[in-house]
Amino acid sequence: MKTMIKMMAVGTLLASSALYASATAKCTGCHGADFGKAALGKSKIVKDMSKEDIVAALKGYRDGTYGGAMKGMMAGQVKGLDDAAIQAIADEIKK
Repeated sequence: MKTMIKMMAVGTLLASSALYASATAKCTGCHGADFGKAALGKSKIVKDMSKEDIVAALKGYRDGTYGGAMKGMMAGQVKGLDDAAIQAIADEIKK
């Protein structure tokens, strides 16, 4: 029974990591592999932002309180992300 619970816990962690990794990978399409690109020539350079600023921006895009030219595009990208996913993305970008 203990082995089964441990296996389920590890599986959940791996599944969560894959979810967050795929969300981060989605970001690189516009922001670049090193997050050093202005998305569509309009966004801030993400790698220059602090982890706290990244979290605040993603949460703001999600709830509609943040963003200028990229607000509409980013709202669709983050709408399904929970706070844990947003934190994991910021952690990955600023590792």
